[in-house]
Amino acid sequence: MKISTKGRYGLTIMIELAKKHGEGPTSLKSIAQTNDLSEHYLEQLIAPLRNAGLVKSIRGAYGGYILGKEPTKITAGDIIRVLEGPISPVEGIEDEEPAKRELWMRIRDAVKDVLDNTTLEDLASHTDTGDSDAYMFYI
Repeated sequence: MKISTKGRYGLTIMIELAKKHGEGPTSLKSIAQTNDLSEHYLEQLIAPLRNAGLVKSIRGAYGGYILGKEPTKITAGDIIRVLEGPISPVEGIEDEEPAKRELWMRIRDAVKDVLDNTTLEDLASHTDTGDSDAYMFYI
């Protein structure tokens, strides 16, 4: 399974909103500038996140976006499913021979477990210690 820029940048948006949770709305422009991303692309990603109730838009001169739920209630899996679709390492698992089907299902379940047990709070509060293994997930 390969996560596209939709999933990666969507996670970036959500982590930035979680970091500013409780401080009021954050503009996509500021998120784009902070992370050196295309504001236009982020605008395309925010709509499905808003439709799923993960973010809320605030209109007006000081408007922007806020999280739709507490950062502890939103998982990486919620975000990836909205932007990427179902989590599956291969398509057509049901058509595979039993041994391979079992392998693909175990991989799928391991990835789901990591994504569904990692909250936005976990991601937003993570600080880089310089140790590349400090926040490594092993499947």
